Amino acid sequence: MIKLANVAAAFGEKQVLQDINLEVAEGEIMVIIGPSGSGKSTILRLMIGLLKPTAGEIWINGREISRMAEDELNAIRRHMGMVFQYSALFDSMTVGDNVAFGLRQHTALNDAEIAKTVRRKLRMVGLTGQERTMPSELSGGMKKRVSLARAIAIDPEIVLYDEPTAGLDPIMSTTIDRLICSTRRLLGVTSVVVTHHMSSAFSIADRIAMISGGRIIEVGTVSEIKQSSNPLVQQFIHGWVNSGQIARRRSSKT
Repeated sequence: MIKLANVAAAFGEKQVLQDINLEVAEGEIMVIIGPSGSGKSTILRLMIGLLKPTAGEIWINGREISRMAEDELNAIRRHMGMVFQYSALFDSMTVGDNVAFGLRQHTALNDAEIAKTVRRKLRMVGLTGQERTMPSELSGGMKKRVSLARAIAIDPEIVLYDEPTAGLDPIMSTTIDRLICSTRRLLGVTSVVVTHHMSSAFSIADRIAMISGGRIIEVGTVSEIKQSSNPLVQQFIHGWVNSGQIARRRSSKT
C-alpha cells in the first residue's frame, strides 16, 4: 500500500532523512518511533505529499507520487486521512462542520447525507451528539477524537497519525490506541502511526520502524523490536541514558 524507496529529504542545507526504505502492507498498522527531531513527522508529510523528497520514490497504492502535479496529488489524498499532532481543528467551525469539511470538499453528498455520515463517524469515536459543540469547549482527548472522525469521514484507505497520544493522560492515550485499532478493524484502513510513547507502540503495532539520525535502523514486529540487539533500539525503548547502561544491565543479569 505504501512504499518509500531510497528517499531523502532536506530543508536547505540540513539533511533530515537519508536513504529511507520502508514498505507498509495493506491493512497493517506500522508504527514509527525515534528521538525528537529524527524525521518521523517528515516521513508522514512525504507520504501524503505535503513535502517533496530530494531523492527517491514514494509509492501510494501502486502510484509514484513524488513528481505528481497538485491536482493528481489531491486525487490521491482523497483516499487518505491524517490526524495531526495538535488536532488542527478549525476553531471557528463546530465539531460537526469540522468532520464534514472533507465531505463537502471532495464528495457530491447532499446535506442530509453529510449529516448522517458525521453522526456515524462521531459515534465511532465516542462523541455522539457533539455536532454543535465548538472546539474551544473540548478537552485535548476529545479534540484528538474529532480529528480522527474528520480523517475517516471520507472512508479513506490510509490513515496517518502524527503523535496521536501526545499530551494526553494514560487513560485517554489508551482510548486513542483502541480507536486506532478499531478504525483498522471496522474500515480496513492501512495505518502509519508516529509516536514516542512505547506503551502505545507496543499495544497497537503490527510492525515498528525505528528512525535515528535520519535513517531507519530497524524494522520488525513488536517481539523482534523488544529483542533487538541494536543498542540504540534498546536505549530508546527502555529510556536508558546510554549504551553503557545497556551493557551493565545485561551483565547484571548473567
